[in-house]
Amino acid sequence: MKFATLRSSPDLPTFVALVDEHTQRYWPLSDLIPDFSGDMTQLVQVWGSLKHQVVPKGDGQPLDTVRVEAPIHPHRNMFCVGKNYFEHAAEFSNSGFDSSTNADDVVPKFPIIFTKAYSTLIANGDEILRHAAVTEQLDYEAEFAIIIGKGGRGISKDQAFDHVWGYTVANDVTARDLQKNHKQWHLAKSLDGLCPMGPWITTADEIDPTDASIKCWVNGELRQDSNIGQLIFDIPTLIETISAGIELKPGDVIITGTPVGVGIGFDPPKFLQTGDVVRVEVEGMGALENRVGQ
Repeated sequence: MKFATLRSSPDLPTFVALVDEHTQRYWPLSDLIPDFSGDMTQLVQVWGSLKHQVVPKGDGQPLDTVRVEAPIHPHRNMFCVGKNYFEHAAEFSNSGFDSSTNADDVVPKFPIIFTKAYSTLIANGDEILRHAAVTEQLDYEAEFAIIIGKGGRGISKDQAFDHVWGYTVANDVTARDLQKNHKQWHLAKSLDGLCPMGPWITTADEIDPTDASIKCWVNGELRQDSNIGQLIFDIPTLIETISAGIELKPGDVIITGTPVGVGIGFDPPKFLQTGDVVRVEVEGMGALENRVGQ
């Protein structure tokens, strides 16, 4: 199943809906389950008791009559993973922008975990803020994100998938000069509007997280073309690592890392400019497209 956060008009509140990506139709969840009127996080929290009631009725309504918002707004920063594909780890370390690397540590021995402010979230179709007064080196990063369903601390690898509710597409837009100059990643990743996400969440039962293509185009040019099965640290490892001392909660978001082909990997680098259109697509999860604004 796929679920989206929708809005009928700017002056009305958002609502959660079941979505059919192929027919481009939707069914408000409150129509299918009259007792439910919550947001996406609340749906995640009560999913176990409601999932058998989610059955589309009738033809639904056309998606092009509503605005598709970012699918979920977590209540705390999103967990992110750095250098989690072998070829990207090499391209980043060779770029001159990686202050976390020494000659013996091009490929990390342990997951690199940082956070990205939840205030960075924007929806499919929204403009990515250019932040020209702050950065001259804005870059794209095609990624997919894990949505935690059942929370917990000390989750083992063999139980990790029991805690995954779904997956979505993300673009971890990064100010590379800030990343290099400040020698840490949070500031460079957390400027307002630097995390397009969506357009919806696909429940975990529909995705094989060991084999799905991930691609990114900039102005129609294919820049990134990989497979999420090539993660250095897989989903169970990430969940085990983060939850070892931090209690994961329903609705938490883990953004898993980007493959080779980001802007700093080119010679000369290909940074984003106003007017550029970035499209990220993950097989089975949908496509996310955003234009860089002023």
